[in-house]
Amino acid sequence: MRDTRESRLLLVLLIAIAFALITVDIRGGEDSPVDGARQAAATVFGPIENGVSGAVDPIGNAVTAVRESGERHDRLAELERQNAALKAELGSDDRNRSRLTQLDKMLRIAGEGQYGIKGAQVIAIGAAQGFSWTITIDAGADDGIERDMTVLNGDGLVGRVTTVGPDTATVLLATDPDFTVGTRMEAGDELGFASGQGDRPLRVELLNGKAEVKKGDRLVTFGSQADKPFVPGVPVGIVSRVDPSGGDLTRTLYVTPYVGFSKLDIVGVVVRTPEKDPRDTVLPKKPEPTPAPTVTVTVTPSAPADGQYQQEQ
Repeated sequence: MRDTRESRLLLVLLIAIAFALITVDIRGGEDSPVDGARQAAATVFGPIENGVSGAVDPIGNAVTAVRESGERHDRLAELERQNAALKAELGSDDRNRSRLTQLDKMLRIAGEGQYGIKGAQVIAIGAAQGFSWTITIDAGADDGIERDMTVLNGDGLVGRVTTVGPDTATVLLATDPDFTVGTRMEAGDELGFASGQGDRPLRVELLNGKAEVKKGDRLVTFGSQADKPFVPGVPVGIVSRVDPSGGDLTRTLYVTPYVGFSKLDIVGVVVRTPEKDPRDTVLPKKPEPTPAPTVTVTVTPSAPADGQYQQEQ
């Protein structure tokens, strides 16, 4: 297209329409008027994204196997054996070795929390069907995925499913400013709500303004009614800063998420909820404190010089 007055006007018009759609979508939230269009886009473009990302690699079989783990919890041991075999086969490939490690960690979380999960791979990042912090995964309605299911990986909470196509789904990440999840402090009952802040730490408002909290404390998901959109016990993150208590009704914390959102690859969608709240059992083990080295200094009195001894005599 030549750079004419008409082409510039058309460009300005398209940009204005795009910003208008962004504003309408954000203000609409769950009832966004463009949600239907977004779901239609997932149906149309999802298979294309899936196909582009589906360059066959050996790890795909393992992810497919993990998808079936939602059917029976006792399949976890079988999946771990399959992963061990794959690890032996693919041990020389750095990328596959990393992905197998991710699968192992995710299976540990699923086993300890008794979550029935369906494994998936991230095939797109960004606003393919919207204007938020999202990812697209290669599992959808045909795999039993539904809207408002919890998504996790081997480190902790990733987000929740917002849009579902036949064989892909869109996941709203916990870093999104519109994302909110109920939290509970480790080894206690202090409840709060964590909200995304993009690439900054999560902001948590504790309901108790006088709660005793310190840097290094850990949080898990509190869980939602009927476990949707969040199941309980999923690791959220570690407190990195605590605002001074000023007598307010709530207390503000800043939490560094366990999940590295810039390098998502293998994730799991919780399709079967645990029979009971796992509480803190899914949290990773705390590192053993490194003992501080101690130095013992022994002072030995020195013998007096000969001249000094004679003078004292």
